[in-house]
Amino acid sequence: MLTLGLVHFLILSAVLFVIGLFGVITQRNVIKVIMCLEIMLNAVNIALIAFSQYIVPTALTGQVFALFVMVVAAAEVAVGIAIIFSIYRSRESVDMENFNILKW
Repeated sequence: MLTLGLVHFLILSAVLFVIGLFGVITQRNVIKVIMCLEIMLNAVNIALIAFSQYIVPTALTGQVFALFVMVVAAAEVAVGIAIIFSIYRSRESVDMENFNILKW
């Protein structure tokens, strides 16, 4: 029977992180960029929980940090979507090339 070890979870985490990073770098749609950022944060959560489970199985430090990352990610999405709606009302586009409002 095959058991999953720490390396398997870290490989999964690395693959998800690279997919998210590729999406952040290549996408022009802001919604897709935010979704790719969420994929990257979930990859970090997988790594945190895997390290916690395999290094110190009795402590719940990885799970606590993962919950903290989820709360920060939810706040980031809420603020990001509000900013995107505000910009969409004035520009009528969610293309990253059109977001030059903060340029001096």
